[in-house]
Amino acid sequence: MATITASPPRIGLPALLRSRAFQKLLFLAVAAAILVPLANARWASGTWPSALTVDFSEPLAKASDWIIDNRDSHPLFLYFFGHVSNVVVIAVRAVYLALLAIGWAGVTALGALVAWRVAGVRLALGTAVAFLACGLLGMWVPTMQTLALMVVAVVASVVVGMLLGLAAGLSDRMDRVLRPVLDTMQVLPAFAYLLPVVLVFGIGVPAAVLATVIYAAPPMARLTSLGLRGADKEVLEAVESLGSTARQRLLTARLPLARKELLLGVNQTIMMALSMAVIAAVIGAGGLGDRVYQALASVDVGAALAAGIPIVLLAVVLDRVTGAAGEKLGAEPEPRSGLGWLVALIGVVAVAVAGRLAGRLDWPEAWIVGIAEPVNRAVDWMTAHLYSGVPVIGGTADWAGHFTTWVLDPVRGGLQWLPWWSVLLIVAALAWVIGTWRTALTAVLAMAAIGVLGVWKPSLDTLSQVLAAVAVTLVVGFAVGIAAARSDRLERALRPVLDVFQTMPQFVYLIPVVALFGVGRAPAVAAAIVYALPAVVRITTQGLRQVDPAALEASGSLGATSWQQLKQIQLPLARPALLLAVNQGLVLVLAVVVIGGLVGGGALGYDVVFGLAQGDLATGLVAGGAIVCLGLMLDRVTQPTERRAKKGA
Repeated sequence: MATITASPPRIGLPALLRSRAFQKLLFLAVAAAILVPLANARWASGTWPSALTVDFSEPLAKASDWIIDNRDSHPLFLYFFGHVSNVVVIAVRAVYLALLAIGWAGVTALGALVAWRVAGVRLALGTAVAFLACGLLGMWVPTMQTLALMVVAVVASVVVGMLLGLAAGLSDRMDRVLRPVLDTMQVLPAFAYLLPVVLVFGIGVPAAVLATVIYAAPPMARLTSLGLRGADKEVLEAVESLGSTARQRLLTARLPLARKELLLGVNQTIMMALSMAVIAAVIGAGGLGDRVYQALASVDVGAALAAGIPIVLLAVVLDRVTGAAGEKLGAEPEPRSGLGWLVALIGVVAVAVAGRLAGRLDWPEAWIVGIAEPVNRAVDWMTAHLYSGVPVIGGTADWAGHFTTWVLDPVRGGLQWLPWWSVLLIVAALAWVIGTWRTALTAVLAMAAIGVLGVWKPSLDTLSQVLAAVAVTLVVGFAVGIAAARSDRLERALRPVLDVFQTMPQFVYLIPVVALFGVGRAPAVAAAIVYALPAVVRITTQGLRQVDPAALEASGSLGATSWQQLKQIQLPLARPALLLAVNQGLVLVLAVVVIGGLVGGGALGYDVVFGLAQGDLATGLVAGGAIVCLGLMLDRVTQPTERRAKKGA
């Protein structure tokens, strides 16, 4: 049987000259030949010149002092921000007291019965076990604090997101205005949202809730707009032909047709709100996140794990329940559905009343299982046996040290050695080759803004960690994704693992890496790799599986080997999915590398943590602004832009 002998087609010089990518690079080379000598003559060619740096510390310090001095007297704070803060505090406290009032048994019954009505007995049992595990670990009260903050933040995020989504879905002008804002907000690391709200609301629950709303509302807005714009036009025309008003069309046609997107938006909002509510412990959110944060600060891995497990359980339960609700939406209603909900409500009330009469509202201390001490003993054993001194392969500390010495230090040194103008030129070339000149301009301006802020070297340090983490993530993620795409058994085995890892908040990933690698840049990179890996694997697998089967069958009939099919057909046809995997990997890695400042990652993450901890908002805000710019640049460099016909770059 004949086999396909793949030989890459030769590209002649005329074809190369007509290539759009070559023309763009040639234009950049000519521009660089003219501008670089001028820049070299005007400014030094090493690190970012101080003449192009603007010192924002003094005006930011003055603004911070003014806000602090006028927080209790200025009308803006008294009659607007003050009322917002009070409403948030009252709402969170009301939900928290309500949860405590029905007791641990009532909350467990409520969660289990809602899960039962939405997804069946199996998920109901899982929900009950998850809540009971939170109590057994001694984390019932912190779990209720996190849940109360979550309820208020999710409700506010859904309302704000739906309003923005309605505006964008019903108005092309609002869609054009909101799209870049939502794009930018979705690529920003969660840490970047903490600083502005702290400046206005100070440390505490109001700042935590508002930061969570800002972080979690964009997915709801985007999916609401997507659902409204993707509604069946024939149905809308039929409704309009009946003489309905715009409001009637919205309520009777557009929103019902977009219900699946709305439920998906609620699901994404809940998951992002939980992630942010945990991170917001840095600014006084309390709850489980605060327990993890305090434990990490004292390197108490056992206590951190005891608080981290309930976070994971809460994330998995919320994801499964809302996901099941989305799948069930639109199906035929079950008979006597209203009676089922009534029975569920009566059951919850009965359990809550029984708990109150028995005086068992609080989780009994005798039922608490302490895992901190045995976990810390296990960590001590790992430190003694695995952390260092392992024959031949070395310990985890040795691995971290070698990775820092052989990878992180050279990458950081290379980036900081490059002349500042060459960094901008590389960014422009990458962004323009896969996008348009607008994409390149945005990326270059974002990178230049980092230099203007005066944090060029710390930003390149953060960038070096991101690049190292992304390289490992892509190598492992593409390999696992390709294997999963070619093996149904492996994909089924990986699916629950990827589901759990994708629902875990970012904070939780710091716990195991601290136990294994200690503190430093390498642990921060390891946490970022583990956090970003599931998304890269899943997108790669999905992209390869969506390749047209007819193309594979045709190549197989010609005698193509499995490797030839992968190299010549699947990978080229799955290129958009692979680029999306690179983009998502970069964004997710940046999010955790920044949080790695809590475990010795240094660079911009350390500046943000230092600014929040010491009240030095100028340092924190400048670092936060640099993180924003870095995230925007990385997104533009890795996200292809669709080109209009006969237009574009």
